[in-house]
Amino acid sequence: MLRTITLGSCVSVQGIFERQLDNGKILVRVGKLTFEGYPVAVKAA
Repeated sequence: MLRTITLGSCVSVQGIFERQLDNGKILVRVGKLTFEGYPVAVKAA
């Protein structure tokens, strides 16, 4: 499942969802790299 996270105020990363962390952040994988950040809220269309 593709998820988008924010790494700072201006940087976002989209990748394959890996897991949810206890601090509210999630891990996403992009190729061989794993990024940790806060998930972007889903908006209804």
